[in-house]
Amino acid sequence: MNNNGIKAKKKFGQNFLKDGSVLDKIIQSMPNNNNHIVEIGPGLGDLTQKLVKYKDTTAYEVDTDLISILKSKFAIEINDKRFELIHTDVLEAWDKNGSLYETKYDLIANLPYYIATNIILRAFEDRNCEHVIVMIQKEVAQKFTAKVNDKEYSSLAVITELVSKDSRILFDVPPESFDPPPKVMSSILYVSKKDNIVLDKDFLKFLKSCFSQPRKKLSKNISAVVDKELLSNIYNELNLKETLRPHEVSASLYSQMYTKVINGKYGK
Repeated sequence: MNNNGIKAKKKFGQNFLKDGSVLDKIIQSMPNNNNHIVEIGPGLGDLTQKLVKYKDTTAYEVDTDLISILKSKFAIEINDKRFELIHTDVLEAWDKNGSLYETKYDLIANLPYYIATNIILRAFEDRNCEHVIVMIQKEVAQKFTAKVNDKEYSSLAVITELVSKDSRILFDVPPESFDPPPKVMSSILYVSKKDNIVLDKDFLKFLKSCFSQPRKKLSKNISAVVDKELLSNIYNELNLKETLRPHEVSASLYSQMYTKVINGKYGK
């Protein structure tokens, strides 16, 4: 239990960031622009406190117990319209509104681990979201930033490469920076998105099939969803080796393969 008498709730994946030097480093990594800031899961408001000094901020919080603490802590900023606190599940907000803010925004947050991947993918789809600077589990951050032939390379890395101008891990954050400390190392993931890139839902399904069994040959994975003859033609046209594994294929090559699959007119 922390100073506010609030106990972190497992069901919301709460680990409150308490390390001031880490908070300062997150603020220093913010892009220099006029974008609004959106925060997801502000917790006890330690990062929020620093964000609202720089820019107008909108925060989404699902936990009712924290809402009252945040309302009282940021009463002045809420009154001055510099801070808006929205009490809802952020995924429901996306489903309902399509975006978390009506104009360009940067997502800056210490994300709950259990929905972090889902949130980042939704931010990639959100046309108004320009930058993503989020604290997540290091292992997950590595999956988003992996390069071809890395052992962590997966569909997440392919998606990130296709939607971003720049993506990297800024720095790691040890468990003792949190209350309670998580069992894993965390990292700050930075992604600067390309303008107006939205990935086709069917392409995402195709990618999922490609990586369905990462250690098997790519052709074996794809043949579950694409006609074998079409697949053979695509391999010939792109001069691909039959022995290729999913982690050996670049994002642009996956993109080319998918274009040929949909132009081939006959999948399974």
